[in-house]
Amino acid sequence: MLACEAIGSFFLFAAVIGSGIMAEALSGGNVAIALLANTIATGAILYVLIAMLGPISGAHFNPAVTFSFALRGEIGFWLALAFIGAQLAGGMLGAFAAHLMFDLEIFQFSTKARAGIGQWTGELIATFGLVLTILVLLKHRAEAIPAGVALYITSAYWFTSSTSFANPAITMVRSLSDTFAGIAPADVPLFIAAQFTGALAAVLIGAWLTGVRR
Repeated sequence: MLACEAIGSFFLFAAVIGSGIMAEALSGGNVAIALLANTIATGAILYVLIAMLGPISGAHFNPAVTFSFALRGEIGFWLALAFIGAQLAGGMLGAFAAHLMFDLEIFQFSTKARAGIGQWTGELIATFGLVLTILVLLKHRAEAIPAGVALYITSAYWFTSSTSFANPAITMVRSLSDTFAGIAPADVPLFIAAQFTGALAAVLIGAWLTGVRR
């Protein structure tokens, strides 16, 4: 299971950062086109990874998702910590691999500012919606989770002000990439606080909607 979380995070984070680098290089300065390309690549890889690895580890690739399942009593505390460690380790390697593929410095720090109430609200809503999508589909249509998550993130890239990081691990790793997908390290803590707040709200609302009481 830990290997699946690490491998999935590797490819997901490499796709987010690598497609951002490629999109920025090919878009001729058109930020909308670059974001569209970044969005499509992210949504596509999410579907593949969840469909492939979901039956083995649950395909979290996201500490907010792992946190949500821990709150529901569906994963133990120590296993949850191990999942998060695997997600961070695999994700960092994915970011470094993206830099290496595009002949960039492997070790970087982002200078892209992402702060303010609008950005934090965007992350809270993005993570709330992601976790709620997973929990409700898990109860009623588990087979639709790969498509549901991929399509939700594809949409949330565009309807949230923050472009929907919705993932504490990828937020941390994106601070190590001074590229299109980056976030300044100083802006990471409040992004992560908003994400965990959104996840907690989704667990509470999800329990109410689905009748799951733990």
